[in-house]
Amino acid sequence: MKYVDEYRSRKMVDVLRKELHEITHTPVRIMEVCGTHTMSIFRHGIRNMLPRQVELVSGPGCPVCVTPAGVIDAFIDLSRLPDVMITTFGDMIRVPGRQGSLADARAAGAEVEIVYSPMDGLALARKNPNKLVVFLSVGFETTTPTIAATILAAKNIGLANFAVFPANKIMPPPLRVLLQDPALQLDGLLCPGHVSIMTGAAMYNFLVQDYGLACAVAGFEPTDILQAVIALVKQVQSGRQCVENCYGRVVSEQGNRRAQELAATVFEPVDAHWRGLGEISLSGLALRREFAGFDVTRRLDITVTDAPEPPGCRCGEILKGICQPADCPLFGTRCVPASPVGPCMVSSEGTCAAWHRYGGLTDTDTFNPE
Repeated sequence: MKYVDEYRSRKMVDVLRKELHEITHTPVRIMEVCGTHTMSIFRHGIRNMLPRQVELVSGPGCPVCVTPAGVIDAFIDLSRLPDVMITTFGDMIRVPGRQGSLADARAAGAEVEIVYSPMDGLALARKNPNKLVVFLSVGFETTTPTIAATILAAKNIGLANFAVFPANKIMPPPLRVLLQDPALQLDGLLCPGHVSIMTGAAMYNFLVQDYGLACAVAGFEPTDILQAVIALVKQVQSGRQCVENCYGRVVSEQGNRRAQELAATVFEPVDAHWRGLGEISLSGLALRREFAGFDVTRRLDITVTDAPEPPGCRCGEILKGICQPADCPLFGTRCVPASPVGPCMVSSEGTCAAWHRYGGLTDTDTFNPE
């Protein structure tokens, strides 16, 4: 199967080179805004496969990475309170704050549990009635419906010792902010497959209408990504930009309506701060008034304060796509996966983690057409 996929990838690269042969708009700059795309691109050596006229730029597609430093500090402070148990996805536990990480807090005696679903946090709350079990609600549109379903389940069974720390975000507002930045010149967007399953491909129509950006929804296999890159190059070459769904086997035009309704029942849009992008209007999600009892920030009157980025760390600029990890003076020296300074080196979807793991290695299995 590996050789079949490699053959298909080579054929797609041949198609791409033919499309680029007569193109006058070079280079073609494409941003992927999904951390899973970033990791897949590096893991499979796709950057090495592409002709030099195609430039891939990584954007703010990692929810852990865009969570601001002040929120990370609040997570850690919360974990140190008595009779509080923190539940979180694994990527968050090693993100450093000003006073260590959740992993450090756990080593010092805090109860911090890694879970695979918010429902696991609900189960822990039922098993530990004398503790306040808090799920750190970090994610984009992909995970929001499952978190909403968990809160509804907690309400239906009257589980008073379960709460969430709401830090969810949605993708359209930051995309507008990025495209209004004159420092970032993009021709196309590799749209996130996971998010698009929930939202539908139509969500990106405003990028074509308002910004003339070529868009293609992509899956995560090498051939999926190459197919989407070919579609984007063809759009740029023809001048006929659109939203092309290259992941039609799972993504529909309007998305998962039931999941959208579920999320809207529990959450409402609010202004939110993004690492690297600042405050963005209506880009975050808060629990609606009728679910306020499950919001730990309201129950415990938690205030998130602004916190500076670690000195020298360029995660914010990397998330905006205006610099690469190798441009950061800490990358590969003070900031490595075993001892990260910024979140982009921690997360399995982080750009710096992808660069460190795959970017500096020579992969004899990759194919460079040049």
